[in-house]
Amino acid sequence: MTTTNQSRTEPGVLTNWSNWAGNQQAPGVWCMKPSTEGELQFIVESAVRNNQRVKAIGAGHSFTGIAKPEELLVDLSSYAKVRRIDKANLTVEVESGMQLWALNEVLHEHGLAMQNLGDIAYQTIAGAISTSTHGTGAKFTGIAGQVVGLRVVLADSSVVECSAGENTDVFNCARVGLGAIGLLSTITLKVVPAFNLAVVEEPMRVDALLEDLNAHIDGNDHFEFFWVPHTGWALTKRNRRTNEAAAPMSALSHWYAKTFLENYAFGAVCHLGRLRPKLIPKLARALPSSGRSEYSNASYKVFASKRIVKFYEMEYAIPRAACAEALNRVRRAVEDRGFLLNFPVEVRFTAPDDIPLSTASRRDSAYIAVHIFKGMDYLPYFKAVEEIMNSYQGRPHWGKIHFQNAESLTTRYPQFEYFRSVREKVDPSRVFGNQYLQNVLGN
Repeated sequence: MTTTNQSRTEPGVLTNWSNWAGNQQAPGVWCMKPSTEGELQFIVESAVRNNQRVKAIGAGHSFTGIAKPEELLVDLSSYAKVRRIDKANLTVEVESGMQLWALNEVLHEHGLAMQNLGDIAYQTIAGAISTSTHGTGAKFTGIAGQVVGLRVVLADSSVVECSAGENTDVFNCARVGLGAIGLLSTITLKVVPAFNLAVVEEPMRVDALLEDLNAHIDGNDHFEFFWVPHTGWALTKRNRRTNEAAAPMSALSHWYAKTFLENYAFGAVCHLGRLRPKLIPKLARALPSSGRSEYSNASYKVFASKRIVKFYEMEYAIPRAACAEALNRVRRAVEDRGFLLNFPVEVRFTAPDDIPLSTASRRDSAYIAVHIFKGMDYLPYFKAVEEIMNSYQGRPHWGKIHFQNAESLTTRYPQFEYFRSVREKVDPSRVFGNQYLQNVLGN
């Protein structure tokens, strides 16, 4: 462990914090905005001296209280640069507050790319790995699986540099650390040469899709689909990695499909459904009518999409082999309980990893994500879905709404107790704790 020279930050200011969806709020918390690692250390040292708890926030895209500050908020938006790009070893070191969209553009300029991404790129790199953000692709892990090195500010304000061969326990746990191990300072990622994705988007009958699900998953580099409630249809997206020249949509076609239809028009439908819920099943039938679309583009431009319509989300990782059965149970629950849903149900897949609190830890995983338009009651639907996912030892996305606690989670992760023991060693006073972490980790 090393300690760098500490430099003081500007005095903190009182602020009212809210996440993107508006369902997590922290009024009147002190906010510090560091721009150096030394300032991160000084913040932790000051917090310990004043008996305060520290919580770093990135872009605020988590729906849970995982990043909710209770006493001292660390705003990482000024600590967001690329430190080093190593083309020979295909690695990049970045500061923890860098947002994925900005990192993607820098990598592309250097002929590089991240091997897999989630479907939005607003999150910071620290927030993405800390919550186990994943993307899709049966041969690929989530974003945390791409991490090969970290610098972490611990509760004693020292900095530990860690990797698979150095300070291994901290490295193992801090990759999906929930913010409980320390403040992530820099993150070193393994990257790949830039590549394009050839895309086929088309509706399919969901029953036929599920009958041949493994062929779709294994026959594509990246496969995902969206079941449209109140219909028998799924919207599918198949991505094939290629070095062939990109053939993107025209600017007008892209705006129409990805901005107008998927955001403005869909948002209008959601607003109408919130005002008149009985219209939702009829409105849902318009979604599968978009037809087949084929195009190709740089990987980062395909993986992530613009998201303007605000919503609440729950997502569960379950064993891949249980996916079809679990989704059919969700479909029956929607029909039997009369839920009126204007958002599709998203289904994705990843390879296993060995990260203790990764949602894919030691198992091939399928992810089933459900959404409710902002301002509508999500509790009945989400609790019904969670009851189904519990049958499969479902693991909730740490940044998305769920109702689990340490007692229910401890048997779902092979290395849950290992994580807690490492946390106890590096932060026994819970400098980086909050109510959410107390709930899911037990103290």
